[in-house]
Amino acid sequence: MVAVAFYSITGQTKKFVIKTGLEAHEITDELPQYEMKEDYVLITPSYQDFMMDSIVDFLNFKDNKKKLVGIIGCGNRNFSDLFAQTAKKLSVTLKVPILYLLEFSGSTEDVQNVRNIIKKLNNGETTTQKVEKPKELRNKISFLSDYR
Repeated sequence: MVAVAFYSITGQTKKFVIKTGLEAHEITDELPQYEMKEDYVLITPSYQDFMMDSIVDFLNFKDNKKKLVGIIGCGNRNFSDLFAQTAKKLSVTLKVPILYLLEFSGSTEDVQNVRNIIKKLNNGETTTQKVEKPKELRNKISFLSDYR
């Protein structure tokens, strides 16, 4: 079984997760250290690096980095290359594929697509996506550079 964990600052990511109806663990600033007991997908918003400390703390806790199988990124396409920047940085740094990108709290289509991704993972299907550094991150250091 593949679990879901997410982090939300403004509530947009949380709103999306609620719409999916998927059971999920919310990473909080008050207590980011939580051990994921099984493989999981991380759903993350996109903000400046210093705002992602709780995600870093969560990933560094126990075996959470090892159990991460994919990332779903949320963001605002108006920010061009910065759209879903956190998901992109995590993907490259941890060598974990981005499974899906969506805007704001997601559309009905986004909800269905993410449900299907989780369903496929739960049925044993794996992703073979190659993790490549997005062009906007080339020659730049990730906020998670200590994971390399």
